[in-house]
Amino acid sequence: MHVSIDLCVVPLGVGVSVSHYVAACATVIRDAGLTFNINANNTEIEGEWDAVFAAVKRCHEVVHAMGAPRIVTSMRVNTRTDKVQSMVDKIHSVQTKLTPLQQ
Repeated sequence: MHVSIDLCVVPLGVGVSVSHYVAACATVIRDAGLTFNINANNTEIEGEWDAVFAAVKRCHEVVHAMGAPRIVTSMRVNTRTDKVQSMVDKIHSVQTKLTPLQQ
């Protein structure tokens, strides 16, 4: 089953800067061959269910190995049965419906 998720992995007990943990997770996701986008507060990932959730598990393993004693993760999960729709498709669908700015 194709899935897209909105993932936010928050390592606790490591200080306030977490960018190197985000980069480590992004490397895991990239190496898994998944499509992803890093945003300011989350990472969007899409692919087959098992591969996506294996990457989430691997992110936890890597971040713990980097010294984070605790991790809190939040996710939103999106699946469809009527068609496969990529993240780009979803964004394009909204963009085509935006009303032009009034000048």
